[in-house]
Amino acid sequence: MRLLNRRPTRPAGILLAALPFVAVLIAYWIGSEIRLAANPQDKLLPAPATILNTAGGLFTEPNKRTGEILLWADTWASLRRLALGVGIGALISLTVGVGIGLLPYVRRGLSSFVAVLSMVPPLALLPILFIVFGLGETSKVVLIVIGITPFLTRDLSQRVLDIPHEEIVKAQTLGASTWVIALRVVLPQILPRLIAGIRLSLGSAWLFLIAAEAVAAEVGLGYRIFLVRRYLAMDIILTYVIWITLLAFLIDFALKTLSRKAFPWLGGGL
Repeated sequence: MRLLNRRPTRPAGILLAALPFVAVLIAYWIGSEIRLAANPQDKLLPAPATILNTAGGLFTEPNKRTGEILLWADTWASLRRLALGVGIGALISLTVGVGIGLLPYVRRGLSSFVAVLSMVPPLALLPILFIVFGLGETSKVVLIVIGITPFLTRDLSQRVLDIPHEEIVKAQTLGASTWVIALRVVLPQILPRLIAGIRLSLGSAWLFLIAAEAVAAEVGLGYRIFLVRRYLAMDIILTYVIWITLLAFLIDFALKTLSRKAFPWLGGGL
């Protein structure tokens, strides 16, 4: 049997999925042991036990000055900004993407503009956003919107263009208006693609969020990481990095589950 036709059993699949994570943990543990053996005061690679103790304190111990648990406050602030940015970006992308893909006049007017806009590095606009919108929440949300909207828009517009033209013609033959075609023919076919696009853009959205929080914020996961870096508090930094990764994974898993439940006809996926 050819290698490409072989499928792992369920236990083997779980083992194969776990191997990279185990390898990273072992590599970190070995590196930490080597550095701590050479210098017990080394802060670059704290021992796993130190990270676990730090994580326990971050998740449960309130701040002595404010009385709130900082990690949860940072998490709520960052997730609120992320949800607003991704939600607004997805709504704009859906509207403009359908317009570009379905309406020739809109395609002529906006397709080139969106293509050029997608080439602008969003982080280069961060100082401008702070000048225009100030250092508050708006600039952080706008950065996420600017960062992901062009990509999503181009992806969705291409998906609309890929819809067989016969479906559009048949709907018109049956008397459907442009509005009805957009809602009944186009929208059901591109909503799964929108969810997939959001999943792919989450990494970029987190990057823009953390960058904005690092520059100007008083609370947030990115703000806390850059605040403690001056003290070389790697146990706190690594805890926050692991927590951000877990949050990103849970959001991605939730979107994947939503897509599978809402559109079961899609079959398998990432």
